[in-house]
Amino acid sequence: MMMVGLLVGLIAGIVIGAAVYGREMRRMARFLRERPAGSNARLTVRLPGGASRELARAINAQLDAIQSERIAAMTKTQEFQRDLSSLAHDVRTPLMGAQGHIQLAMTEDLPADDERHLTAALQRLDDVRGLLDQLFAYARANDPDRTLDLEPVAVQPLVAEVLVGHYPEFEERGWEPAVDFADERFMLEADRTALRRIVDNLVTNALRHGDGAPTIRQRGDAIVFANPVSDEAAAAIDPNRLFDRFYQADDTRGTRGSGLGLAVAQSLARAMRLRLTATLEHSPGAGAVLALSLAADQTNAV
Repeated sequence: MMMVGLLVGLIAGIVIGAAVYGREMRRMARFLRERPAGSNARLTVRLPGGASRELARAINAQLDAIQSERIAAMTKTQEFQRDLSSLAHDVRTPLMGAQGHIQLAMTEDLPADDERHLTAALQRLDDVRGLLDQLFAYARANDPDRTLDLEPVAVQPLVAEVLVGHYPEFEERGWEPAVDFADERFMLEADRTALRRIVDNLVTNALRHGDGAPTIRQRGDAIVFANPVSDEAAAAIDPNRLFDRFYQADDTRGTRGSGLGLAVAQSLARAMRLRLTATLEHSPGAGAVLALSLAADQTNAV
């Protein structure tokens, strides 16, 4: 009987030990699964024994290595962004100087062919400057040293200001943008200059790639910039990639823009804790509509 009792006790101990061990392994797995990527939390051991502690030390060593690699990658990215911002600024100066010299030369009486070549060169330099301005704007939007002055900004007057600035382009196309704000006093906690850049880029995108006048609508905490697009353009647009830098949906976009305007808008929106998203809507008989929505976080609407 004593042997039977010992055997039963041994089996019970093994079963209990296995249960405790299994619970500890599940706790460790849950910790690794739920641990945020940027967290400094480290795995702890609640069971006695050298094997569990050795496992925890090995896992924590890997977590330390991953964090070190992440920090190094972030540092390199920030250094690159600073260098890109400086480079874009430095290149603009000689480019503007070259434009000035060409304009000065064109003030004199020139043979027709020379004037035509200089005019073409000036136009090409102007195109390069436009692309460079977009690159500079993207670099500034992602500059880790840039600070944003967040304050309540009335959105409707800012939208109106941007639209007035683009009036000649709308008039040339025969478009009349529609503005519909449910709350004319709607405000966002934002840097005014950065918010204006976002709105300007969204309006510019509608002008360059739209197939009709845009509608700017505010409902709740969101502002939607919607404009019709051609069937050909709609077939080429991937809304999930629209804010990627240098993304161009088709060759036409590539010849008319840098592919950075919406990337700049997205970077600035994220820096101010705003959400910028894109959807492509198809309505029977009405064609395709590209809608770009700028929305505030729950804590960012004023």
